[in-house]
Amino acid sequence: MKHIGLGDLEVSRIGLGAMGMSFGYTGAGSDDAESVRVIHRALHLGVTFIDTAEVYGPYVNEDLVGRALKGRRGQVVLATKFGVISHSGRKGLDSSPANVRLAVEGSLRRLRTDCIDLCYQHRVDRGTPIEDTVGALAELVAEGKVRHIGLSEAGADAIRRAHAVHPITAVQSEYSLWTRDPEDGLLTVLRELGIGFMAYSPLGRGFLTGRIRSTDAWDDSDWRKTSPRFVGENFQRNLRIADEVQAVAAEVGATAAQVALAWLLAKGDDIAPIPGTRHVARVEENIAADVVELTPEQIAALDHLTPPVGDRQNEAQMRLIDR
Repeated sequence: MKHIGLGDLEVSRIGLGAMGMSFGYTGAGSDDAESVRVIHRALHLGVTFIDTAEVYGPYVNEDLVGRALKGRRGQVVLATKFGVISHSGRKGLDSSPANVRLAVEGSLRRLRTDCIDLCYQHRVDRGTPIEDTVGALAELVAEGKVRHIGLSEAGADAIRRAHAVHPITAVQSEYSLWTRDPEDGLLTVLRELGIGFMAYSPLGRGFLTGRIRSTDAWDDSDWRKTSPRFVGENFQRNLRIADEVQAVAAEVGATAAQVALAWLLAKGDDIAPIPGTRHVARVEENIAADVVELTPEQIAALDHLTPPVGDRQNEAQMRLIDR
């Protein structure tokens, strides 16, 4: 597995997103033993970066990751996120300094570690100046409880303001063949400031693999049932995108998932996708994308896929994204 630098933090260029093991998808939390095997297999294959958050569950995903890393903590750059849960009972997002400290202390316990390698503000809290939030994180860095500070779904202004208080190591946002938002100026800002980029949902929540042809089997806990791109006529129209990716994959001699990840890897050596899975075979497939090489013509074809129909998240979730 090749490595890249997110600022001065070195990680495998393909990481592992742990959310779906416990939260958000049909079957999440149904087989923790298999999820632990996925984490162990990923580490064996060279993955050094694992991403979780206190809100996944809530809390149970951090606990799962902590258990899986027992005796292996030194192999991993461990990231978690705070701010969606208020530990003081405040409504909505809470990145107040007091909540930052409470959240980090809780994450440390659940993750069974004395230091979080990369601690993200999960969403920008418009009720707390980001300078105050980053200042609180900087205190935790000084205390040795956090190594690096990150932001998730933050816009350019918030990133600049945060970075002026303490260096931001990485910004996380959704980026994939059907979600190109970071290309609209965000990546330019990050490269100007020397900040790395972590791409979540790089497989379009499974859609870009081509294996999702119907949503009928999903239960009501699956948040994709409220996602505009997966609903009704939008879903049927978006299937064309999956077919176009599959056509390139057939030409390459790889799977659609590998092509989707290889396209992201070709976008820069400061970008690390974090595909998630609950299955060992899928983590093996995803990691093998590290050796898939796309031609300039194939990248151009993928750059010009049919645009998706529908927002990337539902209305309530889109309101939490800083733009």
